[in-house]
Amino acid sequence: MNEDVTRADGPLSRRRALTKLGGLAAVALGGSALGARELLDAEDAGAAGNGPAAVSSGLVACVLAPEQTEGPYYVDDAAIRRDVTEGKPGVPLTLRLTVVNVASCKPIKGAAVEIWHCDAGGVYSGVQGDTGMFLRGVQRTDAKGVALFRTIYPGWYQGRTVHIHTTVHLGGNVVHTGQLYFPDALTDAVYRRSPYNRRPSRSPRNAGDSIYRNGGKRSTLKLVRRGAAYAGSITMGVQRS
Repeated sequence: MNEDVTRADGPLSRRRALTKLGGLAAVALGGSALGARELLDAEDAGAAGNGPAAVSSGLVACVLAPEQTEGPYYVDDAAIRRDVTEGKPGVPLTLRLTVVNVASCKPIKGAAVEIWHCDAGGVYSGVQGDTGMFLRGVQRTDAKGVALFRTIYPGWYQGRTVHIHTTVHLGGNVVHTGQLYFPDALTDAVYRRSPYNRRPSRSPRNAGDSIYRNGGKRSTLKLVRRGAAYAGSITMGVQRS
């Protein structure tokens, strides 16, 4: 599977997803996403508060996060839901994705965050003859800028390292398109478990993935283990249009 080619109709088709959310205007979208930034050390920042004070304290560093390809497996009309698993087997993974205004480092309420990724066998829903919508979903951010998802640790397929696709919609625009990554050592540990161990010798690893090499290190989730499950978090700064 090659993700170097982005669907030309992807951004425009997202109008329907935005309309479903209510309160987000479905206006005409530009051909390219606006610049986006990632906020690092979000948990430490929470202790010091949000906004410029947290930046000046040194606990928060706003850095440019590279935009990455949407890939060819975007499917329109993803459901608005927190749990996207649809019974798919795999190691449970909770995602805490925070959206902030990069100009002020303050959280943005009501942004629509969308995710999609392959299952443990490396298969995407809704493409290549599949009619399902597993492991796809949309959530609106709360007053703290947080969108939560319950999913599974992604599988892999030839040509790509382990990843999750994400986009952020705001005011009718796609303001960030990116991919979220996992440390290789953690993936190795997870893939020793079922059902991932049915497909050994994954390739490539992070360093061998051409998309990851273009900024993937700064898009790597911060992960903690919780029993048999994992929780991943990252903060994405965006420019309001």
